[in-house]
Amino acid sequence: MQKLKNSKFELLQMSPQNTMSVLLTVGDECVVFDAWGHVSEWTRIIDERGLKLRAIYATHGHPDHISAAPMLAKQYNVPWYLHSGDFRIVGWGNDLLTYFGLPQITVDDVRPTLLDVQDTTVLPGVTMKIIETPGHTPGGVAYYFPDEHVMIIGDTLFQESIGRYDLPGGDKDMLFKSISNIYNMNLPNDVKIIHGHGMATDIEYLHKNNPYFHE
Repeated sequence: MQKLKNSKFELLQMSPQNTMSVLLTVGDECVVFDAWGHVSEWTRIIDERGLKLRAIYATHGHPDHISAAPMLAKQYNVPWYLHSGDFRIVGWGNDLLTYFGLPQITVDDVRPTLLDVQDTTVLPGVTMKIIETPGHTPGGVAYYFPDEHVMIIGDTLFQESIGRYDLPGGDKDMLFKSISNIYNMNLPNDVKIIHGHGMATDIEYLHKNNPYFHE
């Protein structure tokens, strides 16, 4: 577990280790981003800490970013949010979940709630900007927290590379445009970038080490 300094964001590599999930807490309230892994492990963390889960957010609809979302949402009676562009790919790639020993996601599971692309107060005092980042998937998004200097970017960008665009719904030109849009936000160098896989970096690191991070 990696905890970013001076923040309430926790980076969790839930078993089986693959995707970087994020737990954001304010007091005893929390939200989860990219809920990967076993539902039982999430409930253990939430219940042992006495947290109140308010919502679940996904950067995109690939199974390794939503595997626990439907059932976790059902158990705590909270919404799980996904961009409408990715509704049609929920359930795609269930073979990956089988490979990791996780239950498949079916049409009978709790359906996602439409993500409203606007500034949102996710927890008391925490405002989140939702940035559309199609390319890796049609409905990919990044979540930017300007006051905390944190961006959860999913699989759009990695430390020194980019997400795949050869999967269903992927689009190379759109991915490069999404990356350019983030570049042109001119974010401060110290903004932490939480990638969907691998450890967090920051804007300065991307400028120096990611050849795809440009206009």
